[in-house]
Amino acid sequence: MLENARALTGGVDTHADVHVAAVIDPVGGLLGVEAFPADPAGYGRLEAWMAGFGRIALVGVEGTGSYGAGLARHLARAGLAVVEVDRPNRQERARAGKSDPLDAIEAARAAQSGRAFGVAKTRDGKVEAIRALVVARRSARESRTKALNQIRQLVYTAPDELRERFRGVPVWRLAEGVAAMRVRADADPVRMATKISLTSLARRALALAEEGAFLDAQIARLVDEVAPELVELVGVGPDTAAMLLVAAGDNPSRLRTEATWAKLCGVAPLEASSGKVTRHRLNRGGDRQANHALWRIVITRMSCHAPTKAYVARRTKEGKSKREIMRVLKRYVAREVYRYLPQT
Repeated sequence: MLENARALTGGVDTHADVHVAAVIDPVGGLLGVEAFPADPAGYGRLEAWMAGFGRIALVGVEGTGSYGAGLARHLARAGLAVVEVDRPNRQERARAGKSDPLDAIEAARAAQSGRAFGVAKTRDGKVEAIRALVVARRSARESRTKALNQIRQLVYTAPDELRERFRGVPVWRLAEGVAAMRVRADADPVRMATKISLTSLARRALALAEEGAFLDAQIARLVDEVAPELVELVGVGPDTAAMLLVAAGDNPSRLRTEATWAKLCGVAPLEASSGKVTRHRLNRGGDRQANHALWRIVITRMSCHAPTKAYVARRTKEGKSKREIMRVLKRYVAREVYRYLPQT
C-alpha cells in the first residue's frame, strides 16, 4: 500500500507530430514537462523520460482513439496502465488558460484523481481490424448513396426523352440501367453532358457496391472468428455485431460489469435527484454507434421476435410510450449482449 502511495502519475497531451508529457508526484506536484516526437522512437524516449522520475503507476493519455493510439499501444506493451482522458477540466482551463503543457498536467491529475478512469483500448487485435474495415465500409455506403441521389436528381432535370426512359425505375436499379446507356455524339450539348454525367455516376455507384460487398464479407469473417455466438442472437447481424465489438475493443475485460457496458452504450439512466425529488434522466453520452446498434436490434425484435412483441403489447397497455419501451428494451439487450462479448 505504501509503495502504491509513492507511485507517480503521467499525463500526455497528444498531437499529430508532437506529444507533450508531464509527470506529477503522489500529491499532484509537478515533476517535469517535456515534448517528444510522435513516432516509435519518440514513444521510447517518452517512456524512458517518465521512468527517470521513479515508478509510474498510471498514465492518462488524451486521444487514445486518434493521435494517441500508437503511444497508448506502446505504453501498454511496456506494462504501464493507460487510461483515456477524453474531457478537459473546463474550470481549470478557464482559470489557467490553454497550452499543451497545461493539458498534459491536467491529464495526469485527471488520471490520478480518478476523474478519468476508462482503461484505454489496446487496438492491437482482430477487433481493431474490424474497426478499420468498418470505416471503409461506411465510407463506401455513404458515397454510393450520394451517387444514387445525384443520379436521381439528374434524371429529374434531364431532357424529356431521358427522363421518360428512366421514369418509374427503382433507385436501386437505376444505376444498372444508366450504366448500360450508350453515349454517342449529340448535337444537343445538354443531353450529351447529362448522359456523360449519368454514366459516370452510375459506374461509380456500381463499383462502390462491389467494394461494399467485399468489405462486408471481410467484416463477417472476422466477426465470426471473434464472437461467433454474438451473431446468433435475434436481430444481430455481422454489421451490428461489428459496431458492438468495436465499442468493446480488443480488451473487453476493461468493462468490469454489464452495468459498465450499458453505460458505455449510453443506455444506463443517470441519476438526477435533488432534495425530496428522486428521479433519473436519459444518458445521451456513451458510444453512439453502439447505442445505434442496440436500437437496430430492438427495432428488429419488435417486428419479428414473439417475446419482444408480447412485452411491447403489455407495456403499451400500461400506458408506456413506444420511446419509453424502447429505452427499457435497449437496456435489456445490452445486458444480453454483454454475455457474448469476448472476455479475453
